[in-house]
Amino acid sequence: MPAGAAPPRSTKRLFLVALSLLATALFLALGIWQVERRAWKLDLIARVEARLSAAPVEAPGRAAWPAITREADEYRRVTATGRFRPDRSVRVMAVTEKGAGSWLIEPFVTASGDTILINRGFVPPDWQAPPADGEGRAAVTGLLRIPEPGGGFLRSNDPAHDRWYSRDVAAIAGAKGLGQVAPYFIDADAAGNRPGGPVGGLTVVAFRNHHLIYALTWFGLAALTGYAAYRAWRERVPG
Repeated sequence: MPAGAAPPRSTKRLFLVALSLLATALFLALGIWQVERRAWKLDLIARVEARLSAAPVEAPGRAAWPAITREADEYRRVTATGRFRPDRSVRVMAVTEKGAGSWLIEPFVTASGDTILINRGFVPPDWQAPPADGEGRAAVTGLLRIPEPGGGFLRSNDPAHDRWYSRDVAAIAGAKGLGQVAPYFIDADAAGNRPGGPVGGLTVVAFRNHHLIYALTWFGLAALTGYAAYRAWRERVPG
């Protein structure tokens, strides 16, 4: 063996120590990240719960549209007064507590002239609008929601054939020739439900929060690899 060269067993031991320490650092970083994510999620849940319990406010008008964000505005209770445009409605595939069917999405022109897409609620596959449904002046109260671009249910929206799998505001507005619309839609609550009409108030507000479990898992793995590094350093590893 050349003079000054580390014995094979020492080289292997040092390699295992280095590898274990690298894994420990990685697992610790992932655990800390999950702790931070948990704090963010708890803050988000608290903010959303405060919005859900607050009195409804006027739906944001055109001047406020550029400032609307998911973090600051989603699930805010809002209200609007105006008229529906049933002739420009679309149906978006939905699976709810009432079974499979569609969300009925209709443009709503407010008193100030803004157009907002309203999710009036769930309708079954064979639903037909009752006479005069959606006509006349109406008031809508519900939850401000951020659009769902692209599609859903592993399918892409198909505007050309009027097939919709997500509530993509921009795509629906373009397909129906609505011009500029609000960068959000409103999930109508149950207050506007009428016999034979769409069933509103079915919005599910739930957030997965498993970050503590994930953090404990990563920290547990960090402890194991840290202990492995200690043992590799203290004990001889057969060559």
